Amino acid sequence: MSGIRLKHKGWVLIVDGEKALFLENTGTPDHPELHVVTAFGQSNPRTSAQGEDRPGRLSDGMGSAHRSAVQETDWHRLAKHEFAHKIASLLEQEAQADRFDQLVIVAPSVIMGELRKSLSGRVSDRIVAEVAKDLTKHPVPEIEKLLFG
Repeated sequence: MSGIRLKHKGWVLIVDGEKALFLENTGTPDHPELHVVTAFGQSNPRTSAQGEDRPGRLSDGMGSAHRSAVQETDWHRLAKHEFAHKIASLLEQEAQADRFDQLVIVAPSVIMGELRKSLSGRVSDRIVAEVAKDLTKHPVPEIEKLLFG
């Protein structure tokens, strides 16, 4: 994964479906030093803890005694996608304020896909690297080593 070069004041976003960590490079491209700008998360319990109703059933037609089950909504997955959209909105606000020139995004592939769909051109143009990994549980020095070698 090494080989990523991030300018001074460039940002690294570490995100999964529940936590986001915004880091800023206070060092140089050759010797990056990441420091936390902000971090936040959301509570996202399993779907079984969020919904207690059984899946619904639909009639197959007039006079038919046969009924089909409707798939249960995966509230946990939907909350992860909504969190990705919130992160994209926050990145847009920060880009409008010119808080960063370069951005490295580190996220699991599902969340990365949701972010890509939600990011504006203003933010997308600043992305210098995307890493499809979940590093939210790693300490900042380890993230530096994994990203920059």
